[in-house]
Amino acid sequence: MASTFKPEQARVPPALQLPSPPITKFKIGLCQLSVTADKERNIVHARAAIEEAAEKGAKLVVLPEIWNSPYSNDSFPIYAEDIDAGPDASPSTAMLSEAARLLKITIVGGSIPERSGDKLYNTCCIFDTDGKLKAKHRKIHLFDIDIPGKITFKESQTLTAGETPTVVDTEVGRIGIGICYDIRFQELAMLYAARGAHLICYPGAFNMTTGPLHWELLQRARAVDNQLYVATCAPARDAGGGYVAWGHSTLIGPFGEVLATTEHDEAIIISEIDYSQIDLRRTNLPLEKQRRGDLYQLVDVQRSSSQ
Repeated sequence: MASTFKPEQARVPPALQLPSPPITKFKIGLCQLSVTADKERNIVHARAAIEEAAEKGAKLVVLPEIWNSPYSNDSFPIYAEDIDAGPDASPSTAMLSEAARLLKITIVGGSIPERSGDKLYNTCCIFDTDGKLKAKHRKIHLFDIDIPGKITFKESQTLTAGETPTVVDTEVGRIGIGICYDIRFQELAMLYAARGAHLICYPGAFNMTTGPLHWELLQRARAVDNQLYVATCAPARDAGGGYVAWGHSTLIGPFGEVLATTEHDEAIIISEIDYSQIDLRRTNLPLEKQRRGDLYQLVDVQRSSSQ
């Protein structure tokens, strides 16, 4: 019957086998940081949090979305850094690189406004234990919403959408990267799972309207649908800020279970990831072998075009 259903054809190209990670069990640190208008302070503050997480045993540290700048279209052009121009032009990523190298940890560096030519992006940088930039994810889905009487925000007024899904092999496994609004698009998470990701990290700053209803729901959905880990990291809430974040940074396991979370204040969450749980849950519920490739397909356009 399985051959009639053609489960292997549900992913185009066929899904990659889950790779053996360099490490099966490790601690992750989620740094829910307060963000101010003082960029220099934000960089020093983030570094201190990274160091504290590493001292507590974290081998992977994740920062929030837009941690070096206020979250506003007015601020993005002012605080933007040219990441490709080197450390002098990008003090935020220079700090991340140095911290990763000195502490011998992997860093998913939240996101910062990036300037590239005449364009601005919302960009996440991933650094390995040597301090090398392993990957750069530019937010693919821009946050353009309008809920009358609640919240209106249009990132597209200043930012340009990224064009490339990001999966990176690190010392703590294969990681897919999304930024905030990217989490709403299940196709991206499905694509990352088909590329063999063990974990998807979403730095994000959901707001007080959508946060209570959707933040945890979306994380658990992405994790349980794809049977992998999902980690999110948000800024701490500033009730007097122009954009008020929901907070609640969280780690979700491959069975959709909340493994660790916090409220809205500053916090450093330390929790354990055990990749053997992915194999266990995929054995319990063998979804990959039960998909109906005769009825539906997810096409990875980038992988298909490169073949």
